[in-house]
Amino acid sequence: MICPAKFQFERINKDDVVLLVVDHQIGLFQLTRDFQADQFRNNVLAHAELGKVFNLPTILTTSAETGPNGPLPKEIIEMHPNAPLIKRNGEVDAWDNEDFRKAVKATGKKQVILAGITTDVCTAFLALSLRAEGYTVFANAEASGALSQRIADDANDRMRAAGVHVLSLFAVMCDLMRDWRNTPGSLELLPFLDKYLAVYGYLTRGHAAAVNRGVILPGESE
Repeated sequence: MICPAKFQFERINKDDVVLLVVDHQIGLFQLTRDFQADQFRNNVLAHAELGKVFNLPTILTTSAETGPNGPLPKEIIEMHPNAPLIKRNGEVDAWDNEDFRKAVKATGKKQVILAGITTDVCTAFLALSLRAEGYTVFANAEASGALSQRIADDANDRMRAAGVHVLSLFAVMCDLMRDWRNTPGSLELLPFLDKYLAVYGYLTRGHAAAVNRGVILPGESE
């Protein structure tokens, strides 16, 4: 496939992006069927912690949390004690809530990273609204959950058609970091990966063990 001549690679600028945690509520969590439960919980918490690791302005929002949707997990609240928490009483699309719109606009950022439950509603509706407002939008597909894989696939296709970038958690992290020598870089991100991406965490643990035991291969010391 040949890229169009005018193709522009839109990258995440950590100095111009806001992180949105959308309806990751403990009741709505039960609706997620496209991920194994423990894996999805891990993905959701990792999404929220991106804001902490990269010092991103972070906005939390819930939908009718006093009903069966429930509140956000306590881990997210404790992770972002000073972040705006917009409690919507009825609006399905978070962008329809005036307080939420004001909170996003107050950051002055032109890019948005978001994830939510469900993918086809809470994530997609907001992503499309943000695109209509001129924002560059990056949807974390691994921290958005749907009632089925088919529903998630259709929702992601819909977002892509509107110019939303649908990425994995690792892709979001790497685009924010850009270079392992940066800050945040390997010093800050390897513990993050050890916590949330076991295969990468164990890879680095194995490398560290080889270094400590003096069995590292030539050229692999760094």
